[in-house]
Amino acid sequence: MEATSTINNAIYSELGERWYQAKDDPIALLRAESRCRNPWIAEQIVHAFGERRCNILDVGCGAGFLANDLAQRDHQVVGFDASEESLAVAARHDSTKSVRFQTGDAHQLPFSDGAFDVVCAMDFLEHVDDPARVIAEAGRVLAVGGLFFFHTFNRNFLSWLVVIKGVEWFVKNTPREMHLLRMFLKPKEVARMCQDAGLRIEILHGMAPKIGRAFFKMLASGSVGDDFEFRFGTRTTTGYIGMAQKM
Repeated sequence: MEATSTINNAIYSELGERWYQAKDDPIALLRAESRCRNPWIAEQIVHAFGERRCNILDVGCGAGFLANDLAQRDHQVVGFDASEESLAVAARHDSTKSVRFQTGDAHQLPFSDGAFDVVCAMDFLEHVDDPARVIAEAGRVLAVGGLFFFHTFNRNFLSWLVVIKGVEWFVKNTPREMHLLRMFLKPKEVARMCQDAGLRIEILHGMAPKIGRAFFKMLASGSVGDDFEFRFGTRTTTGYIGMAQKM
């Protein structure tokens, strides 16, 4: 039963170059999510800070899908993750060779108060034991006026059916316990955690796969093509992305 299961975070240390190459694996969905959200995050940073170079912390950065993208946009980026193996892949794919990759525990960030303009936590809050502590740490290391970006999943039956069982049924090589429903977070819970950390949510969007040819091809083949797309929407029933600001 899920209530006694432990989330399987070890899978991310075993992917190697599959982070960037595999289509017969749910990691391809993460790449597709990044293609949707990276430009939006970059746009929000420019809207808030103009064209200046920002200090950015990407917590749970994995193989660097967001960290490396923001570095290419001339920001000063720290990629932070518990997996040395994932960070090694991220470093190999950092075309700027400027990202500082560092291992550690997101519950106790080894950075000073107010050190960053931006903190990001993409597909991460649902993988940690104490998301409130992680958000509190994000708030601590943010400068006043700084931005916190997050993406996670809502906790309800539809999310279980689509995000957990649907991926297990229709995407090849999906490991068990990649996600656990009990670790998903309702938007009101994240809002409360942000408020407790001195952060106020300014933007919240739903995020879901675009239903079209690439989606149905994935259902038939079990592989996620490079043309598979996610899009923003108003409904936060399953996945959702947000931006909060430190007050």
